[in-house]
Amino acid sequence: MSDGVDAAKQAAGIAACDFVTSGMKVGLGTGSTVRYTVLELGRRMVDEGLDIEGVPTSEATAALARELGIPLLEWHQVDGLDVTIDGADEFDPGFNLIKGGGGALTREKIVAQTSAAMVVVTDPSKQVETLGAFPLPVEVLQFGWEVTARHLSQLRPEEVVRRGGDEPYVTDNGGYILDCHFGATIADPVALESAVRGIAGVVEVGLFTGMADAVVIGSTDGVELLLKPGGRLGR
Repeated sequence: MSDGVDAAKQAAGIAACDFVTSGMKVGLGTGSTVRYTVLELGRRMVDEGLDIEGVPTSEATAALARELGIPLLEWHQVDGLDVTIDGADEFDPGFNLIKGGGGALTREKIVAQTSAAMVVVTDPSKQVETLGAFPLPVEVLQFGWEVTARHLSQLRPEEVVRRGGDEPYVTDNGGYILDCHFGATIADPVALESAVRGIAGVVEVGLFTGMADAVVIGSTDGVELLLKPGGRLGR
């Protein structure tokens, strides 16, 4: 990763922390950009007395949060989160997302659905007119995954590939990831999300529709904030 790209990710990750104030319960996402968010929240706790509690979306994020001293909540302690900050592999003009490049999509969606708002940290390459150039990740049970893959193929992706091939990637939940290559053709992500989730063996699909309220885009030119019209973070 070039220094310029890394600096852009850092700028976006830090800027997203503007949505966090003391007393909040925060969903902590997964990925290279949101890692800077978690680092910044840890710094603010030490240097500025920020008082927050977090729910991580992956074991990797949980380990980083513990290292930084961010208190983590168990689900029985949570009746809702104030905001989740997470990354995305693609987002379209309707603020629909493809997520799951890092394999944490199921936990990410559970956390996002529990939140009063969602802030996405990303870079300009993730902004697209139509979703799908990035392969759509689908987490599936290991049991019968071959059958699940065949059913997914009937939805007309160009190719359905088990991530990792002969040495499959295994999620924190013990599932496999099937990457579905649609190309930039997902014009109705809501309908596709419903269709994929209706297939037996599917745990979750990396389409996040109606969840993102803001996108923070970091680039070598600075940081741009996009707010969803009518979203939960309207200012």
